[in-house]
Amino acid sequence: MVFETLRLILRPWQASDARDLYTFASDPRVGPAAGWPAHTSVEHSLEVIESVLSKPETYAVLLKSEGRAVGSVGLMAGGASHIGLPDDEAEVGYWIGVPFWGRGLIPEAVDEIIRYGFEELGLKKIWCGFFEGNDRSRRVQEKCGFAYHHTNENIPWPLMNDIRTEHVSCLTREAWIYRAARYR
Repeated sequence: MVFETLRLILRPWQASDARDLYTFASDPRVGPAAGWPAHTSVEHSLEVIESVLSKPETYAVLLKSEGRAVGSVGLMAGGASHIGLPDDEAEVGYWIGVPFWGRGLIPEAVDEIIRYGFEELGLKKIWCGFFEGNDRSRRVQEKCGFAYHHTNENIPWPLMNDIRTEHVSCLTREAWIYRAARYR
């Protein structure tokens, strides 16, 4: 599946994206804040594409003006989520390369994935989390209509071999419909 927004194309990751993925995912300001280590080589990025980013409902974020992958967005429904959800709920995850921070691109991508989740997948709720200190991720969630739900403290995070605090937010289908109607 491929999605198009005003400035973006969201499409499945491809092996040919490995170099672009490495360019942005090797920056230590990106992955560690999101809970994964910075990429160490183009080969490492290719492995991530093949093992993680090839999962269903995971999309490369491409700027129409650049035609290359600069970030990622995806839905993990039901048991595929990190927080153990029923099949009619999903968790959204996202990131974008540092040169593209502050342009509203990830909220644009997340809004499209939310629309898809509610309209086409029939989800009832979409969840999202951010780690303590990741204010950029918090702002994306606020811009996209998510409401704070709860905080999990002292979570062991094996990918980074540390302990974290995660703030979890939620967007219900009803709240999304109300929000969409308000902004039309």
